Amino acid sequence: MSSNSIGKYFTFNSWGESHGKAIGCVIDGVPSKIKLSETYIQNFLDKRKPGKNKYTTQRKESDKIEILSGVFQGLTTGHPISLIIYNEDHRSKDYLEIKNKFRPGHADYTYWKKYGIRDYRGGGRSSARETAVRVAAGAVARKVIDLKTKKKSNIIGALVQIGNIKINYENWDDKFILKNELFCPDKKVLNQWKELIVKARKEGSSLGAIIEIRASGIPAGLGEPVYEKFDSDIAKAMMTINAVKGVEIGNGFNSVYESGISNVDEMGVKNKKPFFYSNNNGGVLGGITTGQEIICRFVVKPTSSIITKRKTITTNLKKTTISTKGRHDPCVGIRAVPVGEAMMATTIADHCLRYL
Repeated sequence: MSSNSIGKYFTFNSWGESHGKAIGCVIDGVPSKIKLSETYIQNFLDKRKPGKNKYTTQRKESDKIEILSGVFQGLTTGHPISLIIYNEDHRSKDYLEIKNKFRPGHADYTYWKKYGIRDYRGGGRSSARETAVRVAAGAVARKVIDLKTKKKSNIIGALVQIGNIKINYENWDDKFILKNELFCPDKKVLNQWKELIVKARKEGSSLGAIIEIRASGIPAGLGEPVYEKFDSDIAKAMMTINAVKGVEIGNGFNSVYESGISNVDEMGVKNKKPFFYSNNNGGVLGGITTGQEIICRFVVKPTSSIITKRKTITTNLKKTTISTKGRHDPCVGIRAVPVGEAMMATTIADHCLRYL
């Protein structure tokens, strides 16, 4: 049976396919009397929606959100919130000539092998189109976090590497992230990234990327040791995003270059409260939040849908080649930024409802 939901106390169940009539989700666990509107949710969806610039897919979707249930007179009722987004610009004909071929790097073969049937139109259920409703769920989750923590939290994501070009963390600028199309925090690499993406698209190829998500204003004490660790839930949430192949918390894999002396987060007292001199562990120790900024990074592989011919086989197990036409992101990492923010928000909201 398919697993289409995530979370324990704050849960959402998504449904729909890339070229179906609509996509949507049902959110459960949201407390009553929280102010919520379609306009508020739409602000987050507009960050992710396709067709906004030449660096992402040219599929045009307004991603207009509709609230079907769970909200009355602008306030949540404490009952399931049902959301829907109608698909407007799907072009299924682009996939007719490859309907009997497996696209290398996609879930075509594995879905066919598992279910005996697959929706060849844009990948169906395996398409990143589904992530739009995750962003909507994440918007709702932010409201829950602020309610339970009794203060304004902040969750922000950014691209920190595209291809072989990395940012300089000393140039990190939160305000600049919101002012450019690539969610870039470093002004000095923005144009280099743009040139790299344009070049990859012209060559019929694509690029991978690393996204960093930061969450501040989150209290200490969320999560449990061993099997309900906060960071293990974050890792799971990020790994559910399309094309993600790795996740790290804090220093992550770079910890191998450190020693016990340099990597440990020393402690002191500041204003009569515990204080950490560094945050190499990304705001989590022993699976429990420390009250510091939570820092997570994940890597997305290069987009598998490319026009350059690749070797593959048909559903009849015949050797062939394939060129994937249609409108695809030359770097899925760009629109994965608001999705990563959403998955961070839903995970935090889930833990806030469990422990606060």
